[in-house]
Amino acid sequence: MQCKKVSLVINPRTGQNVAQLTDVMAVLYGAGWKVDTLLKEYGGHTMELANDAAKNGCDLVIAYGGDGTLNQVINGVMNARGKRKIVGLIPGGTANEWAYEVGIPADPVKAALALVDSDLRRVDVGHVDVKRLTFLDTASAANEQQAAADEQKQHQKKVKRSHASSQARHHFLLMAGLGIDAAVMGDVSKNLKYQVGRLAVGVAAMKKIPEMQSFPVEIQVKGGDHATTWKGEALQIVIGNTRRYADAVEFTPDAYIDDGVLDVCLITEGNPLTTMQQIFSLLLRRKPDDVTAEYFRGAHLSITVPSNIHLHLDGSTVKLKDYLSKSDYGTLEQAGNAEQVMVTYCFDAMPHALDVAIPHSYNQELFEHAHTEHEHDTDGSHVEPRTKEQEEQRLKQHSHEEPASTDAEKEGPDLADSLLEHGRGVTVLGVASNSAKKPRYVIAGHAPKRSSSELKPVAVVVTDKTTILDRNGQQVSLSAVQELQEGARIDVEGRQSKRGVIKATRMVV
Repeated sequence: MQCKKVSLVINPRTGQNVAQLTDVMAVLYGAGWKVDTLLKEYGGHTMELANDAAKNGCDLVIAYGGDGTLNQVINGVMNARGKRKIVGLIPGGTANEWAYEVGIPADPVKAALALVDSDLRRVDVGHVDVKRLTFLDTASAANEQQAAADEQKQHQKKVKRSHASSQARHHFLLMAGLGIDAAVMGDVSKNLKYQVGRLAVGVAAMKKIPEMQSFPVEIQVKGGDHATTWKGEALQIVIGNTRRYADAVEFTPDAYIDDGVLDVCLITEGNPLTTMQQIFSLLLRRKPDDVTAEYFRGAHLSITVPSNIHLHLDGSTVKLKDYLSKSDYGTLEQAGNAEQVMVTYCFDAMPHALDVAIPHSYNQELFEHAHTEHEHDTDGSHVEPRTKEQEEQRLKQHSHEEPASTDAEKEGPDLADSLLEHGRGVTVLGVASNSAKKPRYVIAGHAPKRSSSELKPVAVVVTDKTTILDRNGQQVSLSAVQELQEGARIDVEGRQSKRGVIKATRMVV
């Protein structure tokens, strides 16, 4: 992938995501990118940093953290109107759902290599807003008979969106949830999550799930196969732009991220038997049981639920307060009983609204139009993504070109012996191709310092001008770099920068 100016937005997670930062930076610098590191310092800061980065002309904004960090980066970039930028991810969170979906390695250095060797794809983004509040006016005990005759009176208040908080996160990439999952997410201790990871979610679930009850729902679906209205009681609603949930369960198994619609799975209220069926289906079959599940699909969804029902976007809870003006929120608080105030959320699919970096090795499962999409370069030009066969053919062509230097032919084994003795010994962690225009590889690894045996992260840059030898002194093609495995040793000659980037002139593999 071709970029010039890159911003790396980091969620430090009590220092966990800073431990390998030097290694990550070496890879990004090895790709030839100018990188700014931006560290989150407080809640909402990530979105501000991403927004500033997009406005200030960077080509790629990388989220280094979990799905919540990625969500805030996406919201920051989407809020920079007219500034179309690429969003990438180096996973460093608890769940890392997006990384799991598109095959981004969990190891930060390998994820950085995958980012360098990514294709640029345009994907849909979900958008949520609050349309209105509906206040249910119940009669007093003295007027119970009249109340029974009149049932319920209600009045609606259209929300003033223009005065909502600037910190409100309106966009999501993966999914949104209303119900049990959002309540659990909102009860997770951050400190505990950083210490024990997913177990913290389990602790919160054990506390919250016994308290949960079904709630009234009205769903109106437009912009899909046909308009639909559904009313009833539900325990959980999942609005999916992607498929997997919690790494394994597929609540929305037919979702595509480029089809212009959102998929909805609604778990309805059931009796004790159907509830047990649903639990076993989620645990064993990794998908909901159809007996108590309803499915919908559409570009525009209107979902009405009580105001006490929690909402999350991409695994992070959001506050209803942030979607309301001060006057609207004041009216909501004065109502007293949150169950007697209904909130109507609007969920809309924004087709092809975001450019994301997808690993070149990804199988394209989430893309309905995997073979017809075009990569958009940062200069606005269109580049057809290379197939595996095209990439192999391109490397094959370069492997038959004349070597950049004939010194290897003249010196043969002597040159190899000299490099083995005097070159920089590098232990390989991984290899990435950064060859949008010319063949270029970035090899991530560790090499001992000249003055001591301390290992330091390095990124070796190999081009078609690099002389590559095997250990017998025979010159080999550039494609030999692609075959290097983790743990292999290479010996390199070339100038090393202060950032750990070695531009290889000669190398023994």
